[in-house]
Amino acid sequence: MTATSTSLIQRVCSVPLARAVRTRAMAVVSMNLSTTPAPSQALRADSRVLLGLSEPELQQLALDLKQQSYRGKQLHHLIYKRKIKDIQDFSQVPLAFRNELEEAGWKVGRSPIYQSVTAADGTVKLLIKLEDNRLIETVGIPVKDEKGVMRLTACVSSQVGCPLRCSFCATGKGGFSRNLKMHEIVEQVLAVEEIFNHRVTNVVFMGMGEPMMNLKSVLAAHQCLNKDVQIGQRMITISTVGVPNTIKKLASHKLQSTLAVSLHAPNQKLRETIVPSAKAYPLSALMKDCRDYFVETSRRVSFEYALLAGVNDAVEHAVELAELLHEWGRGYHVNLIPFNPIEGSEYRRPSKKAVQAFAAALESNRVTVSTRQTRGLDADAACGQLRNKFQKSPLPTDSDNLQPEEDVALNESGVQSWSWSASSTFTSGGSVYSAAVLAVETKFLPAHDTKVLWRTVALPRYHSDADYRWLTEAQENSTSPRRLTRKKDRKRDLRNSG
Repeated sequence: MTATSTSLIQRVCSVPLARAVRTRAMAVVSMNLSTTPAPSQALRADSRVLLGLSEPELQQLALDLKQQSYRGKQLHHLIYKRKIKDIQDFSQVPLAFRNELEEAGWKVGRSPIYQSVTAADGTVKLLIKLEDNRLIETVGIPVKDEKGVMRLTACVSSQVGCPLRCSFCATGKGGFSRNLKMHEIVEQVLAVEEIFNHRVTNVVFMGMGEPMMNLKSVLAAHQCLNKDVQIGQRMITISTVGVPNTIKKLASHKLQSTLAVSLHAPNQKLRETIVPSAKAYPLSALMKDCRDYFVETSRRVSFEYALLAGVNDAVEHAVELAELLHEWGRGYHVNLIPFNPIEGSEYRRPSKKAVQAFAAALESNRVTVSTRQTRGLDADAACGQLRNKFQKSPLPTDSDNLQPEEDVALNESGVQSWSWSASSTFTSGGSVYSAAVLAVETKFLPAHDTKVLWRTVALPRYHSDADYRWLTEAQENSTSPRRLTRKKDRKRDLRNSG
């Protein structure tokens, strides 16, 4: 570990745990709490990838290469409408222009489909091989309405794997590697359109990964899908299990898209057993952020609730859920998801009778509810089953910026799980960060650049709502580093920050 990392460990860890760190690997994680860049800025993140550029940006590119601006309009049509993957296949533009694009290092940014599996109901799961040979999964879901008109939904991934490890989800069991870039999200939608030879009408960010932990790329992809692929904002759903402060950030963009929050339990204690990352985000804070989202956007929030037999599917749970929702106001809808069996899971799918009883209990308590129709079950493509069947071992964490000797040391020390010990915030480059020891398996990584001290792979945990409020105030006021190791420390910090 670097000197900087040792310094941080000493600030945030209790003495007993600090001793343990010297003999075993410690999982230190953080979350970048800086303001998310506007989508227009994020579009330029991959400077040599054409996919993701808007028509005006492509026109400017043409002008920069001494071409007429209408060539940019042609590029836009070739990329988004005709979905051509190779610059040399842009037959509508001169060969000299194509060569110049390639000589300047430009590429379309499309990845090959490694494999596809089609379920009996027509659902198609795609395995896409990225440039770094990592694999992600995308699902195309066709549904015909009463008039026979097909609605095609693309369920897209936002990360390679997932760091949150929800207990019922197959994706988290395979580990986490990295965030997807904006164009890697957009290309999933184009791939679904190619397979079905049909326009995608709906996009749901419900594939691999936690979208709110990659909000920069998700917002940029959202803008591209809306403006360039021409999918209406109301036809896009962004799902989250809950990441502190990100719902507030999303609301500030005033999108007309649907926010889907994976709730899965009516109380904090039960939720922590199903969703380990819930330790980082008190249920009261999550519900308040959802209420504020509705007030800010006038868009109702959809609460996703995976029904697990004998765990959270009792009528009593439904009544408690209704009370929770009524306490936090209006503008919500509950979407029930009967658990989809996965290999090695301890959970069971509830009976149809149990699902109906749960829904009836919600309705009798004045809660609007729907039950999701299971799709792609025989292709392992249903919700909660997006797992890379070709992945025989946990995904490697992205270590492109590690020095060889550091990488070897990390691999030798291994990855351990740790329980909560302490929390701290600190500033760097004008951004506020939080750091904590967490009961989630991950790997400590050194800085990727001068402004980002720690790789974002999981969430810190707060003991109480008071701790959560303290951190929120610290973020807003750019508070300098302080410790929260004992109860009296927390009280003192709350008093001083108030």
